[in-house]
Amino acid sequence: MYSADVTRIDEAVARAADLFKILGAPVRVRLLVILSREPATVAGLVEGTGSSQTLVSQHLRVMRTAGIVRSEPRGRERIYSVTDAHVSHIVLDAIEHAKESQR
Repeated sequence: MYSADVTRIDEAVARAADLFKILGAPVRVRLLVILSREPATVAGLVEGTGSSQTLVSQHLRVMRTAGIVRSEPRGRERIYSVTDAHVSHIVLDAIEHAKESQR
């Protein structure tokens, strides 16, 4: 393998590890499950998770900074959505794996 290939792989591994760190919070996983189905407002995410508005907003900020979710203004609210279907697949596959391992 060439040095440049190793460097690219190392960089990708580091980014993947960062993604898993971000996905380590159960509230963030719940938020991503909801957002994988359809875009939602903070109020909808609060209702869907049962978490406080402050907590949901904090987690959304972390995920937005990481580029996992995006927000768009719609009137007085912001609509959140997942930026990359790969992230949704990772989360949903991990949940399916966890359900299978419980059997």
